[in-house]
Amino acid sequence: MMRKIVAAVLFCLVASPVLAEDTVKVFVLAGQSNMQGHGRVQAEERANQGKGSLEWLVKNPESASRFESLVDEKGDWIARKDVQIWYLDRQGDLAPGFGHREGFIGPELGFGQVVGDAIEQPVLLIKLAWGGKSLGKDFRPPSSGGEVGPYYQDVVKLTKQVLADGPTLFPQYAGRRLELVGFGWHQGWNDRVNQAFNDEYEQNMANFIRDIRKDLGVPQLPFVIAETGMSGNEEKHPRAVSLMKAQAAVAQQDAFRGNVAFVGTRDFYRPREESPSGQGYHWNGNAETYYLIGQGMGQAMLKLLAP
Repeated sequence: MMRKIVAAVLFCLVASPVLAEDTVKVFVLAGQSNMQGHGRVQAEERANQGKGSLEWLVKNPESASRFESLVDEKGDWIARKDVQIWYLDRQGDLAPGFGHREGFIGPELGFGQVVGDAIEQPVLLIKLAWGGKSLGKDFRPPSSGGEVGPYYQDVVKLTKQVLADGPTLFPQYAGRRLELVGFGWHQGWNDRVNQAFNDEYEQNMANFIRDIRKDLGVPQLPFVIAETGMSGNEEKHPRAVSLMKAQAAVAQQDAFRGNVAFVGTRDFYRPREESPSGQGYHWNGNAETYYLIGQGMGQAMLKLLAP
């Protein structure tokens, strides 16, 4: 009898790491247009001589060393087979081009590089982002009362769908268990321009976190909020300042300490003179900005996962 017990214990000790290796670590990245991503990939003459594009950043002597890991010896973009991405109408190896349309990036690229380098198991990013959507209405969580936002429902439905269909969508995952381990959020413009939505943002965000954890069945799902800081440190508009304070305040709530993180982004702002466009609400289309947002979110996520 004792031999059987010892054998069972030894089996568990030996089997546990193997089981861990048979998982795929899954992260959801959700939000509106800035999670979709408007960071330009190609350096185009008509877009401010290519300044601020990912291609320019790779070739520019002042920034090349920080982005050299994105290209191979021939200068071609590297597609990471250990980090897969599913984004509505696209899926595949993580590489530049999974922004709001091909030719652009969002936070997913920097995020995927960080978590992919740190996590031994394969990583899957489920990106769920739609432009022009508010937390007050479109993503409205059930606990906030009123009509549940259709895009909140889509986040839940599509996340469950991809988790269930993982081996079909990604045949290389056959025999592996997909484990949801983190959620990243970058959104806020449509609440920033609406006073009523602005006033209730902190409560709606807290409700969103609690409800999404419940509906996805992960009670303490690590959650990272990236600040809506599109005008940088010079932002003075009352609603913009209020919304950013609300985003930061959520992570400071007692119930969320240690399992929700806030990532400041205002330092990542790059002026239009250094960027492909002058669309301030889309971070001027600057690829470095989007990459740094994703990188910051990834680093914050790893700290939440560390325990």
